[in-house]
Amino acid sequence: MLSILRKEFNGFLNSLIAYLVITVFLVLIGLPMWVFPSNVLDAGFADMSALFSPMGISAPVVFLFLIPAITMRSFAEEKKAGTMELLLTKPLTDYQIIVGKYLASWLLAVFALLPTLVYYLSIYRLGNPAGNIDSAGVTGSYIGLVLLAAVFCSIGIFASAISENQIVSFILAFLLCGMLYAGFDGVAGLLSGNPVGQLVSKLGIIYHYNAMSKGLIDTRNVLYFLSVIGFMLLSTRLVLGSRKW
Repeated sequence: MLSILRKEFNGFLNSLIAYLVITVFLVLIGLPMWVFPSNVLDAGFADMSALFSPMGISAPVVFLFLIPAITMRSFAEEKKAGTMELLLTKPLTDYQIIVGKYLASWLLAVFALLPTLVYYLSIYRLGNPAGNIDSAGVTGSYIGLVLLAAVFCSIGIFASAISENQIVSFILAFLLCGMLYAGFDGVAGLLSGNPVGQLVSKLGIIYHYNAMSKGLIDTRNVLYFLSVIGFMLLSTRLVLGSRKW
């Protein structure tokens, strides 16, 4: 598994596209914070809500595009290059291959997120007095983003295992991520005032992500993310295992 992880992660870092995607990600999420109207400097409030907001040009929304771009090549490229069968004949289980590719894509997403810590340090120093920022909320939001990236990566890996076309994998991953992220919340909005609406809302990511953004790490929210990850990786295993049917 570690050999797959190293191979995939090094492959990402040796790709110009990976750095281009990361650069676009950092620029897009940096604009609302520092450039667009109501940015941190003009608003005069020491917070990072523009970065963590579940809607608008924010990290969660940009992840909807970034992570499918990272994961689309995981299995689709192997199939297109004809190396998939060779990979599967190595002394590795399907789970080891899947988890190795999954962890590589997730680590790259976290790698893309690390430079945003400069934003936190900048706002921390700019506060009056210095440090006048909700650090607990920021920490919870970062944990939520890391878990969100983990969920999106598991969906992206599944989409890549289904198709041998990277573009198709990207589109499928984007649609699945978007549906799980905001689809349930949209349906719940149509059922507002109905107990069923609240239940539907809890099935989506936004409900759990918002809860973590408040700085309270509830095990129920963490278990939700871990359950979705486990389900998607298991689904990927079933897709790969179908070759034996």
